[in-house]
Amino acid sequence: MHNATMSRPQDTVVLAPRFWVPLGVVLLGLGLLPLQAQWQPALWLSLVISLFGLFLLVQTTLLRLVFTAEALDVQRQGTVLRRFPYSDWISWRVFVPTVPVLFYFREQRSIHLLPMLFDAAALRQQLETRLGASVTPAPSRADEP
Repeated sequence: MHNATMSRPQDTVVLAPRFWVPLGVVLLGLGLLPLQAQWQPALWLSLVISLFGLFLLVQTTLLRLVFTAEALDVQRQGTVLRRFPYSDWISWRVFVPTVPVLFYFREQRSIHLLPMLFDAAALRQQLETRLGASVTPAPSRADEP
């Protein structure tokens, strides 16, 4: 997917956090509480989902996606946790673009699926600018003669 001749901006862009996904998960967990009268495990399910939403909320507060000239960096309070060089990317995709909740990208050696904890429109704009349009590669035809 990476095109060496494609011009990439040299500026650094930090995506703004979006809190609606983790807050939605917390609300979903709390919304299960009334089911406890009819279904006893609803309390535990509600607790697990709400705690996961709180975990996502903390991650939304601490983590940032930073686009640099050479790579997408995942930072926590200014410290780079992981760097994904654009030259290693094969494909990317935002699932359910009308209500973006998940971001998928594939590198040469790994696949990543991230919850949408940041501005989806800015993410798409940066990916299209730095990597080109989203494409999903066709399956390999290694088994054909």
